[in-house]
Amino acid sequence: MQLPIIAVTMGDAAGVGPEIIMKSLASPEVHKLCHPLVIGDAGRLRTAGSIVGTRLKVESISESDLEHVSFTSGTVNCIDLELIPQNLPWGKLSREAGEAAYRYLELAARLALAGRVAAICTAPLNKEALHLAGHKFPGHTEALAHLTGTPEVSMMLTTPKMKVLHVTTHIGLIDAIARIEPGLVERTIARGRDALERSGIVNPHIGVCGINPHAGENGLFGHGEEEEKIIPAIEACRSRGWNVEGPLPADTLFYCAQRGDFDLVIAMYHDQGHGPVKVLGLESGVNITIGLPVVRTSVDHGTAFDIAGTGVADERSLLEAIRQAVQLAPK
Repeated sequence: MQLPIIAVTMGDAAGVGPEIIMKSLASPEVHKLCHPLVIGDAGRLRTAGSIVGTRLKVESISESDLEHVSFTSGTVNCIDLELIPQNLPWGKLSREAGEAAYRYLELAARLALAGRVAAICTAPLNKEALHLAGHKFPGHTEALAHLTGTPEVSMMLTTPKMKVLHVTTHIGLIDAIARIEPGLVERTIARGRDALERSGIVNPHIGVCGINPHAGENGLFGHGEEEEKIIPAIEACRSRGWNVEGPLPADTLFYCAQRGDFDLVIAMYHDQGHGPVKVLGLESGVNITIGLPVVRTSVDHGTAFDIAGTGVADERSLLEAIRQAVQLAPK
């Protein structure tokens, strides 16, 4: 069976991205799962390789070489955009690094849309550096939505034991409750179900959180939010024959999900979903953008400027992000 090509973008060159990429691609497991293709700067990767003490060879290739590349476990293949100055300092905000991070993402999106790579896995970028370069996006998610012409996307966090998709994310709790409505809940469920089915899970079992304690307990808690905002969406999904349950008390649902009873949990707001995932382990957490026409996974941490260039950054989240990219890539 031919292994999928996973495009790994280098992110902000002043952060830990180059180091965790070199550490991750030294793992024999990665090369059994996929053909990793770094989109970034070959010189920066070589410097990072020296810092982390790997013997991997970095091969600089062009976009036109892609169909003729030999993927071997001792070599890191990098589409080299040559955008990073050799003397770029580690751990410092840089317009050049912000511009490069966007260009890596732009190329990865183009390759994925053309079907030349199976998925995108992103090392972290720095939002301030991105803005300094004139790209006014809050982060990878919004930039990829723009690059692929996608009007609405959802954030999924995963660990080896659980997948959680969010109806709302980076807004205040009162605003989140106001924004939740049946159409948004139904579209979120549909995006999650579609992503899992494309990855090979037939009719996935989906559990939907309530908003209030005990999912409102038949009107005892709250002001009827479950009945008004969530139940119509669940009924619409069930009418299509989808295996959807809820609204369920979040505390019980997350316990059942990590036990394996559900393929996906739908969380209503940021901390409802993020808390349980991060308790299960930051080092294994992965951020996945759902709703794009391409698969995109990412580490669940930032550029870590405070430790960049020291070789101590933990690569486990990137390793898990690569695994999830392979798992979610269209079969």
